[in-house]
Amino acid sequence: MNVQALEYKAAELRLHILRTALKAGKGHVPPAFSWVEIGVALFYGGHLHVRPHDPTWEDRDRFILSKGHGCLTLYAILADLGFFSKTELDNFCAPGSLLAGHPDTHIPGVEGISGSLGHGLGVSAGLALGAKLHSCPWKVVTVMGDGECQEGSVWEAAMFASHHQLHNLVAIIDRNGLGATSYTENNVALEPFVSKWEAFGWDVVYINGHSLEELSKVLQSIGQRTSLKPLMIVAQTVKGKGVSFMEGSVDWHHRIPNGEKVQEAIRQLTDASSSSGSAVTMEMAHGL
Repeated sequence: MNVQALEYKAAELRLHILRTALKAGKGHVPPAFSWVEIGVALFYGGHLHVRPHDPTWEDRDRFILSKGHGCLTLYAILADLGFFSKTELDNFCAPGSLLAGHPDTHIPGVEGISGSLGHGLGVSAGLALGAKLHSCPWKVVTVMGDGECQEGSVWEAAMFASHHQLHNLVAIIDRNGLGATSYTENNVALEPFVSKWEAFGWDVVYINGHSLEELSKVLQSIGQRTSLKPLMIVAQTVKGKGVSFMEGSVDWHHRIPNGEKVQEAIRQLTDASSSSGSAVTMEMAHGL
């Protein structure tokens, strides 16, 4: 897809995410919204090699969503690509549903359980080391939250990956600046964030995490890398991107809009989809 088509897809997915959460009456919408463009660039931009019809294909790239509470984006993408039926989204978090509140490996397309934060990078590093030792052609990509980077397990994994020269490991941090209840810099400051990752032996790129052009450019460059270091992409994002009353707010980590807030969210997302030219998204929005 070109950049414009990717923007159409991002607008469409945000409405799917909101619809899924509204129907279930639960879910983490703002943490899902903040990494939509990251997910779109990876799965639709040709940078993550997977086969929806064959989820266990041996040579697939491995994707780990470390910030598992943002799973509504992953579920919307996997359903849209055909890993499972889109009707499964209607049963999100229902008794016996395929789709729980955090990713689980029984879901086609999900490579790791990530309900507990701080472990995705370690799991990804282990996968990458295994691939390297067995000369496997695939890479490992993980999307992390910035809040989980306050946990020591993340930095143990960072040292491990650097020490073993895991050049087949790519991590993307959804740097929206917010944890569950406060700003990251008020809890345990992460800055200077880029310098810390560099000091741990990683190549680091800092980008706008909502720019599909910037995301596509850096992801395209992965295939041309000659460095033996793992790659960290620090993607500056906005938590709740797309709905103004959620954006950058400490109050909307796992709240679900109701009443007039629902209509306001739909209006804003529909306006955004209209400006991006997505007729499919417009039709779906009217069904919310």
